[in-house]
Amino acid sequence: MMVPATAVAGAIVFGMSNGAIAASFNVSGQTFKVGASKLVGKGFKQYGGIATEKDGTQHPVAVSEIATASLYNLCQSVDASLPGVPIVLTINAGGRGKPAEASGMLIEMDSLEGDAEFKKIDIGRDASDLNSHAKQGAFGQSADEVTITGLKQVARSTSAGTFKLTGLKMKINIGKDAKECF
Repeated sequence: MMVPATAVAGAIVFGMSNGAIAASFNVSGQTFKVGASKLVGKGFKQYGGIATEKDGTQHPVAVSEIATASLYNLCQSVDASLPGVPIVLTINAGGRGKPAEASGMLIEMDSLEGDAEFKKIDIGRDASDLNSHAKQGAFGQSADEVTITGLKQVARSTSAGTFKLTGLKMKINIGKDAKECF
C-alpha cells in the first residue's frame, strides 16, 4: 500500500489548479534518493500519476504533495557514475536540530519507506478532488498532517514553491567515497 510514507509534496496544488504553476516537466529518466531521519508535514495529498521523459518515455509514479514540510537530517544522492568510475553527488541539509523547510512540494516517486503517522486521513478519495490534473475516478488519499521517521524515497522529480536547505553541504564523491544516502 502506498500510504506508509510517500511524503514531501503539497500547496503547489493551489497554483497548479489555477494554472499559475506547471503541473509537470520532462524528467531526466534517472532516479535519485532522498533520506531523512524525520519528515513532518501539513497538507498531505497522494495519488497516482505519470512522469514523462523528453523522448516521451513514461513512468508510473506515486505523486505526493505536502503544503509545508520540515525535514531533519536530509540527504539527497544521485548516481552519476561513468564507466569504471563510481561517482555520486550528495546534498545534505537540515542537521543539528535545524530542519530543512519546504512549502508547496510536489514529488513524483517510485518508492518510499519509513514509519508513518497520519492525522485526519481520508483514504480512497477521488484523486481529481485532490488535484485537477489527477485522473478522475483514480485512487487518492489526503491527511491534515503526516510524520515519517526513517524516510527512504526513490524519486523522479521534486518541485517546490520554496525549499530552504539549512546547513547545505553539496559534494561530488568519487571512487570508494561514492556512496548514496541509502
